[in-house]
Amino acid sequence: MSLRNISIGDITEKVVVSIGGSILIPGRNDGKYIGELAALLKELSSEVHISVVCGGGKTARYYAQTGSEVGGTMYQQDLFGISATRMNAGLLDLALGYGNYPDIPETVEEAASRCEEGGIVVMGGTEPGHTTDGVASMLAKELKADRIVNATSVDAVYSDDPRTVPGAERYSEITINRLEELVYGEHGASKSGIFDPLGVEIAKNHKIDIFMVHGRDLKDLRSAILGRGIKGTVVRSH
Repeated sequence: MSLRNISIGDITEKVVVSIGGSILIPGRNDGKYIGELAALLKELSSEVHISVVCGGGKTARYYAQTGSEVGGTMYQQDLFGISATRMNAGLLDLALGYGNYPDIPETVEEAASRCEEGGIVVMGGTEPGHTTDGVASMLAKELKADRIVNATSVDAVYSDDPRTVPGAERYSEITINRLEELVYGEHGASKSGIFDPLGVEIAKNHKIDIFMVHGRDLKDLRSAILGRGIKGTVVRSH
């Protein structure tokens, strides 16, 4: 493993960034964006201790769907998706100058252990049934992180999907209880596209704030990582 040593010195704040695959690889100047993201993370690593969990995006969806079409079980589809998250993590890890792929952490415990060595640790999914948002919350719990930054393809939290409900209310700040209501909806069924229900539960129980921003807005992502005012949504856990 070739982690670049970064002495964290008096750095006390810890941040876990959950970045969606739809942000990393939408097919729009992906290499340029990943390079700029890596540069930002390296710059901010002198101020806060950063760990990153990468989603699978369209690559994960493609392999899961095709796997289903050729007779794969849900478990097998999940395994394809996890592989895609780790490939995406490998791209960011490479841009950071490490080149660890395919030696990407496979568990939260392994990622936390590598964090102690210094540098920016990047991982993907862990096991079937756990989304990368959920994994980010698990890692934040393990590290006793101050906040989770959810870098997604939507610029904030809304009362409904703004892509299908034009009048959806946009929130600048909400409580974790309100986020929990939005995630589960009126009838208790989980609603996708906001944040993983398990991730919300972990953040609530361990009092970890969540900053929601559009991942390709690097200025807002910077503010979120540093815990400053953002254009997106701040979810207060306490």
